[in-house]
Amino acid sequence: MKHLSPRYKLPSRRYFSDTALPELFERVSSHIHKLLDGTKSPVSFTTDIWTSNVSLMSMLSLTAQWLDDEFELHQVLLCCEECPGSHTADNLRAKFDKMLAEWKIDKKRVHVVLRDNARNMTKALDDGNLPSLPCMAHTLQLAVIEGLQSQRSITDAVATGRRIVTHFKHSSLAYSKLHAIQEELGQPKKRLQQDVPTRWNSTFYMLQSLLEQKCALGLYATEHELPAVLTTNQWGLIENLLSILEPFEELTKTISSSSATAAVVIPEITALKRLLGRAADTDRGVGTAKATLLEAVQRRFKDIEKNPLYAVATAMDPRYKTCYFSAEVKDEVKRVLLNMLDTVDTSASKPTPDQPSGEPAAKRASQLLSVHAEILKESASNEEERLLGSPSSVQLHRYLSELPIKRSEDETVNDVLKYWHENKTHYPALAPLAQAYLSAPCTSVDSERLFSLASNVIDEKRNRLSGEKAEMLLFVKKNLPLMVK
Repeated sequence: MKHLSPRYKLPSRRYFSDTALPELFERVSSHIHKLLDGTKSPVSFTTDIWTSNVSLMSMLSLTAQWLDDEFELHQVLLCCEECPGSHTADNLRAKFDKMLAEWKIDKKRVHVVLRDNARNMTKALDDGNLPSLPCMAHTLQLAVIEGLQSQRSITDAVATGRRIVTHFKHSSLAYSKLHAIQEELGQPKKRLQQDVPTRWNSTFYMLQSLLEQKCALGLYATEHELPAVLTTNQWGLIENLLSILEPFEELTKTISSSSATAAVVIPEITALKRLLGRAADTDRGVGTAKATLLEAVQRRFKDIEKNPLYAVATAMDPRYKTCYFSAEVKDEVKRVLLNMLDTVDTSASKPTPDQPSGEPAAKRASQLLSVHAEILKESASNEEERLLGSPSSVQLHRYLSELPIKRSEDETVNDVLKYWHENKTHYPALAPLAQAYLSAPCTSVDSERLFSLASNVIDEKRNRLSGEKAEMLLFVKKNLPLMVK
């Protein structure tokens, strides 16, 4: 700049910190306020608590998402405040009340808050009269850990694999020798994956990377020393274990999408339980783990069909409707829907002729997807009933009588939102329910990804950054793209 324009004075760090950042924060904040004020739709939230490992700072997040009248999904970060002191339920409840008051969001507009399974967070939201659901990914993590720890042979094989990966992680010379062997075998040069305790799927990827490099590791062990070696029996155990964990990994990817909704919980868990209940050739040596996984999934997700937040969301998703409910639960869900529709005035709304909905074609089948196809086929043959009466009940009958839209490997929530955008005039009584219940996420992934970003903002070289400045930086980083589409 001194060469290009000698008279230009470069702004100081203090200018950006005390002037530019607050001004930009206010502009973005005003834009978010306009978005929230411009809709009366119910709003869903995610929340999480993060503690920095380079400073004493803890932060509490609150992200919001809702569907507008055109069924377009809006996702924003509302707050990422410093949370000093003890994280008791009373302190957290006061924080949530303060956040909602700052954004002028009435509690009646709060559809649901996605949280982790911590007792203090659960109690805080219950005491604040805020409906909440646990993060599905966290619950799935607990179930998988139970399964992995149920067999000593599995824990031993995983521990041995971890020691092998650690050996290569700590030695660049060992990796160079392994890469040379991979090149001799005509394999691509790949590094082994290291697992972390807080993500079960990292263990899956670690075992997968070991199995891919089985031949290379065998040749390496004949010429060089390793801290541990997997036996033939352990290699077979790992292969079978990966087979039963593959549906869990597929499901984790599905629900970790920022656009995944609460509607997927009941269908995915139903398909997962059916898949785990089947005997397979790959069960040899891992039967106890598979049985424990099934028991853990059944126990941790036992009441999801009775939860209206899950049940109504599933029924309003045109991919699922009531196909995944048992006969008794199906009748109960329909009664709940009719009671909700009784409060909606549809006297001025008349159904329009059926409009074709787009059906994405499947590219390839997966284990979970094939089970979904079975369940939908069984339900279609049993869906023969009549609901006569009010216009809203007629709409509900017509909606449930239609075949669910086809599922595919690369489907997204956009297919669902497109369906409701095209059919909102066809089902005017059902559209408000879809708008509310399909706005709810099934995980707190949005808040967790925010704190992955926070660890890059508050690092070792910026460990004295104030909570106020950190919040403004994160708020602008997350929400600025909404203003510059």
